[in-house]
Order: sequence, then C-alpha cells, then structure tokens
Amino acid sequence: MKLSLLGVGLLALSSTIGFSQAAPPAAPTHAYAPHHATVNLRRAMQQHRIAQGARTGRLTVRQANRLERREVRIGRAETHMRAANGGRLTRADRIVLNHRLNRTSRAIYRDKHHATRQ
Repeated sequence: MKLSLLGVGLLALSSTIGFSQAAPPAAPTHAYAPHHATVNLRRAMQQHRIAQGARTGRLTVRQANRLERREVRIGRAETHMRAANGGRLTRADRIVLNHRLNRTSRAIYRDKHHATRQ
C-alpha cells in the first residue's frame, strides 16, 4: 500500500514537473528570416495582391500590367545587385529594394482602392 501511494505520488510529481515547463513560444518566421527571404517574400505577396486585384476586377488589365512591369524591374534590379556582390544583398541594396517595394505596395493599394480607372 505504501509502495503504491509512493508510486502515485511520484507519478503525480513527475507529470506536474513535465507540464510546468512551458514550451518555447513559436518564433515568427519574418523576424528571423534571412534578408533575401524577406525581399522575396514581399515580392511574392505583392504579386499575389496584383493577381487578386485583377481577378476580382479591382484592377483593370492596364493597371495590373503596369504594376507587373514595376515588379519585374525590381526583380531585375535585385538580380543585378546579387550578381555584383557574389549572390548576396548588401545592407544598402536591401534599403533600395525595400524603398522600391514600399512605393510599389502603395501603388497597388491606390489602384485597388480608388474608384478611378484607366
């Protein structure tokens, strides 16, 4: 009887110790992602926003084509920047690309949410 109570007590103690150890919180992928993944992720998300706007009719064909051309130019610039630096982006390159991506993101928003059509 003493042995079984001792066993139950140890079992209860070990289970509470196991449950009291909190699992580490899931790290957000964007905070720890390499910088090139951040630029590529932003480009992919903007492509998705353009496609979604064209599909729903919020963007005209002309607006979608203009935005796509901007995205292509940003992609070419990124390729040239990487080629110049052995496949990596410098901090200055990331700043330039993020500035261009910010401007394109605002253009996507403007075109999708304003009633004027081209």
